Amino acid sequence: MSARITLATALRVLTQLRRDPRTIMLIVAVPILLVTLLKYVFRGSSVFDRIAGPMLGLFPFISMFVVTSITMQRERVGGTLERLMTMPLAKLDLLGGYAAAFAAVAAVQAVAICAWSILVLDLELERSVGIVVALATANAILGMALGLFASAFARTEFQAVQFMPALVLPQILL
Repeated sequence: MSARITLATALRVLTQLRRDPRTIMLIVAVPILLVTLLKYVFRGSSVFDRIAGPMLGLFPFISMFVVTSITMQRERVGGTLERLMTMPLAKLDLLGGYAAAFAAVAAVQAVAICAWSILVLDLELERSVGIVVALATANAILGMALGLFASAFARTEFQAVQFMPALVLPQILL
């Protein structure tokens, strides 16, 4: 495994993501929209302040699972992975590059949804903001890791999404 090759792979994935506005919307805007809708559904009561904290971890977890599993599966079906494997690239370099790129995106997503909820939606937390942001980031990275794991076993994008009940539901229950 080479750090230089892993970094180059991560930069390629980030460049590819930057050029895909639908994925950026799914990663950043959809969780913010969902927490905003949650705020207005429970307007006038204290329910939002009680349930929004867990949702700050759940929304990034689910969206990162979906994006990561489908993106990796699309790379496999499109032949990109086979073309990359003809280069002096180890499988760990490839996996590490994807993990690093999506972990960075997961961190941005978690910080964005937490900042929006606290600064714009006036979410009142019982714990410190740092702990909430750290947990949201950890959940998003866990979703990313499980998405990479699910994509290894799926043959189609639809099968990758079908792993959601088996891998995501236990996390929700915990």
